[in-house]
Amino acid sequence: MWTLTINPRFGDTDALGHINNTVLPVWFEEARTPLFRLFTPDLNPQDWHLIIAKIEVEYVGELFYGKEVEIRTFVSKLGNSSMTIHHEAWQEGKMGAQGSAVMVHFDHDAKQSVPVPDDIREQLTRHMEVL
Repeated sequence: MWTLTINPRFGDTDALGHINNTVLPVWFEEARTPLFRLFTPDLNPQDWHLIIAKIEVEYVGELFYGKEVEIRTFVSKLGNSSMTIHHEAWQEGKMGAQGSAVMVHFDHDAKQSVPVPDDIREQLTRHMEVL
């Protein structure tokens, strides 16, 4: 599992004082950076090998400004060329949101998915958790 601590900005809140629903997908994307580095160590967009096929976010509680949020990220499913990445947002011991992203290892020149290389697959399995 990878973890990322976020300090919510005041601008991340909505009129009710909660973290806005549009912020969680951005935080979840940021939390995938260690996974991105497995495929593209220097994060060079000209050498990018992943695309998103699907994202989901489920809001299960409240998250607020002024208190750190821990994003927990792990691989929940690993296929031949795709993977499901699961995220959870925790604040003060309570989960406020969870979500997933289906990522595909992709050859942009050929416009098709390609198998995840064995060395990266091995590293991904270290961060795998069954839901």
